Amino acid sequence: MLTDRERLRQRAAKPRIVALERALSRLTSTLTVMNTGAHPDDEQSGMLAVMRYAMGMRVVVACSTRGEGGQNTLGPERTGALGVMRSREMEEAAKVLDADIAWLGHGPHDPVHDFGFSKSGPDTLARWGRERTIERLVRAYRQFRPDIVIPTFLDVPGQHGHHRAMTEAAETALALAADPQAFPEHAAEGLAPWKVAKYYLPAWSGGGDTYDDEVPPPPATSHVIADGIDPISGMSYDRIGEVSRAFHASQNMGHWHPAKTQWPLHLVNGQAENDIRAGLPSRLADLGDNPSLGVADAAIARAVAAFPNSQEVASALAEAKVALAEAREALAPAEVARHGHRLARKQEEIDSALALAAGLEINARVMPSNVVPGGEAKLIVEYETGSADFLAVSAVVGSDLVAGEAMTEAARAVISIKAKPDAAIHNAFAPDFYSLGANGTLSVKVEAMVAGQKIAFAVDTEEALQIVPPHAVELAPEALIIKTHATGTLQVAVKSDAPLDRISIGAADGLQIRRIPGGVEVEPAPSLQPGRYSLNVSLDGAPAYAVTSIAYHHIGRTHFVRPQTLEVLALDLTLPAGRIGYVGGGADRVGMWLRRMGADVTELDATALASDLSRLDTIVVGIFAFGTRPDLAAATERLHDWVKAGGHLVTLYHRPSDGWNPGSTPPLPLTIGSPSLRWRVTNPDAPVELLAPDHPLLVGPNRISAADFESWDKERGLYFASTWDKAYVPLLGMNDAGEKQLAGSLLSAEIGKGRHTHTSLVLHHQLDKLVPGAFRLLANLVQPA
Repeated sequence: MLTDRERLRQRAAKPRIVALERALSRLTSTLTVMNTGAHPDDEQSGMLAVMRYAMGMRVVVACSTRGEGGQNTLGPERTGALGVMRSREMEEAAKVLDADIAWLGHGPHDPVHDFGFSKSGPDTLARWGRERTIERLVRAYRQFRPDIVIPTFLDVPGQHGHHRAMTEAAETALALAADPQAFPEHAAEGLAPWKVAKYYLPAWSGGGDTYDDEVPPPPATSHVIADGIDPISGMSYDRIGEVSRAFHASQNMGHWHPAKTQWPLHLVNGQAENDIRAGLPSRLADLGDNPSLGVADAAIARAVAAFPNSQEVASALAEAKVALAEAREALAPAEVARHGHRLARKQEEIDSALALAAGLEINARVMPSNVVPGGEAKLIVEYETGSADFLAVSAVVGSDLVAGEAMTEAARAVISIKAKPDAAIHNAFAPDFYSLGANGTLSVKVEAMVAGQKIAFAVDTEEALQIVPPHAVELAPEALIIKTHATGTLQVAVKSDAPLDRISIGAADGLQIRRIPGGVEVEPAPSLQPGRYSLNVSLDGAPAYAVTSIAYHHIGRTHFVRPQTLEVLALDLTLPAGRIGYVGGGADRVGMWLRRMGADVTELDATALASDLSRLDTIVVGIFAFGTRPDLAAATERLHDWVKAGGHLVTLYHRPSDGWNPGSTPPLPLTIGSPSLRWRVTNPDAPVELLAPDHPLLVGPNRISAADFESWDKERGLYFASTWDKAYVPLLGMNDAGEKQLAGSLLSAEIGKGRHTHTSLVLHHQLDKLVPGAFRLLANLVQPA
């Protein structure tokens, strides 16, 4: 639940006069535009701000994945937890644009998920399931019924394979969405065929620091033009788009830059036009000959002109509502199929605007916001009626919840909410998000009388209700690294709000699990075979759950839930002697894994970096750290002197934008390739050639061979070096199919008495995935110079 201060800040950030203007601008168009992409943050935010706030169109973002395979510049969340985080970021970004979201993928365990990076659209669709992906997009077309569809990226070589896949799917789904014979199961869900009127491609290149479109964009036939600034905020529409993008903070989005004023588009199979709305029914009066439609249009125009006079706005909207109801009654069946959804949507929008004009204030919160199966919560609705003559609230619940009757008192209603005993525990991967509310498993329906008209609208709770496990079980550590030639025992602490004697951990051949006070003791047998062992954790004989809390100021509080397991990796591993310093940027867990391996690791903060470094043999700099740690950037020259005196500096991958100056950040010049698409190997099974098999970093203390690059996950590496000083020796060569070999994934140079090693391999991800070769290679890389 929000604190009072958080609630006050949120309310102050949403002045009613702004909300009313936004609600009125919705009424000026009957068109819907859908922008398709593969990841949260793919949407063309500035262009969508123009379409929504200057043109009044309904905006829908169709996104295929939750971004769970991406990076995180804010914190340690990865895979499923990152997917929850980026889903919330997308929702908050959509709120700025007053946009809906159609999700095609539903988290890391869904076939349509973010598996990192791909250079091929067909390969991506094969991994997602081509028919599955297209069917889900056809469903989105039929559900949201867009008049216009615009992918954000072109399906061209040099572009991200996920982007290419979504653009291919967007075009393929056009004909299928209009075909009654395609996916007939949709009819049972009430989804009728729908024909998209216009399909545009971006007439701009998707190239830049990351991508490198190999062919030029198609010629522009149309332009979305930002004519002036947004009258209510005083901001340019592109800057509103950047406000939205700033919510994608985990991807370092949201920048202050000169505002764009136009976006060129290419109308597929179309001619040049002055306005993308040309030929489309953009006003109610365009929908047919029914006189009531013209009456409603005129009344809406009066309401817009009357702003900010709430009383006059309400009077005009009430007239529009009556006329719209008359128009709906008179629609012929064929007109209902073509335009019924537009009138239904317009009625919802009018009710929302009438509520604001009347001064209705509704705050809904649920206490607690997390409820266990069979548990109870209270929905508290506080309201101010403004000029409304009547107001009633009720709970709208999903299939896992039961709502009681509202207990009302002065300006307040309390409704008991109970989760069914068999309620499913799930993560925050809602299939859709709606700008008009009614999101999540619990929301509020409000009914009122305003200006003589009965209205109804939805209000979301300030934090979403989530069904959580009755008990969380935490293991410390959750994964053990066991050297096959080592003896002794390892201890795992078990923490839970349930009695520990109700918790058990499964067995495996070669591993003995014994209870000890506060946890368990794991003893490997001499017969333990190398490999990964996943031991299920149970609570009262049922699966136990781990809960990862996620809390950031821009998305609030949420969590990621998964079945708890104790992971054990047994491998042939030898550690070098030496004292290691680790400089983390908050985006990897390499320091933790080094400690789990048994290394002597010291976390280096600003004070440590500014003090005597000679006590350390090796310093490892985590990914992005030169961009996120000003103290590290300030210590660069000291690090260079330390290397020359005999230290071994190991830098993990950095992007060119992460404070990496090719001439001054590394001890000797080393340039990171750009655009990065050209300097990465995305196939995790790509063959690896040992270019210097007898190099000290490859021969000891673990002999590295091709076997150490087996079972890698997601990709080999990214942000490879493109050029480097002749002192650097390239150790590995690799490439994706059909491409030239890249040698910049692992470089090492002797410098004075010391050494600098730079790697662009995704070692941090392989460690998280318990890939044996990554641990063996990292052990070699951290050896003293």
